[in-house]
Amino acid sequence: MSGADLAPWLARSKWPTVPIRYVAKLGTGHTPSRQHPEYWEDCTIPWITLADVWQLRDGTRDTVVETKEKISRLGLANSAAVLHPAGTVILSRTASVGFSAIMGQDMATSQDFATWICGPKIEPRYLLHALRAMAPDLRRVAAGSTHKTIYMPDIEQLRIPLPSVEEQRRIVDFLGVEIPRIQRILSARRRQIDLIEERCLARAFDAIRGFEYAGDRVDSGLSWLGDIPKSWPVMAVSSQFDVQLGKMLNQDRVRGSHLKPYLRVANVQWDEIETDDLLLMDFPLSERRRYEVLPGDLLICEGGSYPGRAAVWDGRIPEIYYQKALHRARSYGRSSVRWLYYCLRVARSMSVFEVEGNATTMTHLTGDQLAAHRFPFPDRSVQDEILEGLEISVEKDKRLVRALEHQLHLIDERKQSLITAAVTGQVDVTAS
Repeated sequence: MSGADLAPWLARSKWPTVPIRYVAKLGTGHTPSRQHPEYWEDCTIPWITLADVWQLRDGTRDTVVETKEKISRLGLANSAAVLHPAGTVILSRTASVGFSAIMGQDMATSQDFATWICGPKIEPRYLLHALRAMAPDLRRVAAGSTHKTIYMPDIEQLRIPLPSVEEQRRIVDFLGVEIPRIQRILSARRRQIDLIEERCLARAFDAIRGFEYAGDRVDSGLSWLGDIPKSWPVMAVSSQFDVQLGKMLNQDRVRGSHLKPYLRVANVQWDEIETDDLLLMDFPLSERRRYEVLPGDLLICEGGSYPGRAAVWDGRIPEIYYQKALHRARSYGRSSVRWLYYCLRVARSMSVFEVEGNATTMTHLTGDQLAAHRFPFPDRSVQDEILEGLEISVEKDKRLVRALEHQLHLIDERKQSLITAAVTGQVDVTAS
C-alpha cells in the first residue's frame, strides 16, 4: 500500500512527503500473558487499549492521561510491551481504526496501536494532525478486511507532508484555534438533536399515560408511569399481541436449499429497520410460517445493550425472517403495534428493562418477561386518535433531526478538509 494509494490528497502537498518512520521511531505494544496472574498484580503502568478509544472518537481530545487498565513492571518485563515516553503519538490500527492521540505521560499500549516517538524534525502535535487527516483513508482501507486491521508493514509505509518545524508549529497553532471553533458548532448541533429527541420522548410519555385525555385518573400501578385515565386498563402484552422469538443461529445456518434473508439485532434500530447488510440462513418450509416477518409486525430486541429497542417492519422485502435475538409482536387486532412501540420506547428510556431484567452479565428481555409486561391499553379507537396526533409531531421532529444530522455531516467534512488543507499547505495559516 503506497502513500498515493492510501491518501491521494498527499499529491497536493506543498512540501515533500516522507514515510513517518524517517522522522519518528515506529513501535507498537503488547499484552502480557493472562496465563500468569503474577503479571497482573501491582499494576501501576498506564496501558492504552481499545477500551480507551472512546476518549478519541470525537476528535476533541489530543492527549491521553488516564487509561482503563494498567500493567505491572513484571508484566512489562516479560512481554513485548514497551514503556513509551510522554509525547509519543499513538494510532489505533485494529477494530476501531484511525483514532489518534498523544501520550500525556509515560505509557504502554496493547498490540492494537502503532506508536511514534518523534525526532527533531517533527512536532508530535503536527504528526497528530497529519494522522487525523488520513483517518478516513485508513478506515476505508480497513473496512475491506475481515478483522478491520491496518497491519504493521502498511503502517511502515505511511507518509506525511514534512514542512519545516517552524511551519509545523504555525499549522498546529492555526488548527488549535480553528478546530475548537468547529467543535463548538458541532456540539451545539448535537445538543439540538438531543433536545428534540428528549421532546419526542416527553410527548410519547404524555401520550401513553393519557395526559391530555379528559376524565378521572387513577394510579396505573406502574411506578415508572404514574396515573392514567380511569377507563384505561393496564394489561399484559400477551393479552394484545402474539409474542414469538426468532430462530436460533447454528453452525449449519448457511447450508441447505432454503436460504432466506433474516433480520438480527443490528438491523433493528429505534423506529427503523436497516436492510443494507442482511445475512442468509436456512429456513425450511416447515419453519417459514413460524419465523416469517409480515408487514406490521413489531420487532423487539431481546438482549445485549438494547433490550426493548423496537421498530415496525414495513414489508419492503417480500419474504424475510428473523433470528432468536429478536421478538416478533403481532397484534391480535385490539391494539396498535405503534402503541406498543411507544410504550417500549418510554419504558426503555426509563431503564425499566434493566431494573426488571435478569441478573446476568447482560440484561435480557426474555419472551416470558415481555409477554407479561404490563402497559395501559385503552380502546383501539382511543389509541388511534392519540397516535394520529403523536405521529404528526414525531415526523416533524424526525425531519428536524435529519436536517441537523445533515449539517453535522457537512460541518464534520469541513473540519476534515481544513485539517487536510493545513497539513498540505493549501491554506494560509498565518491569516488567522
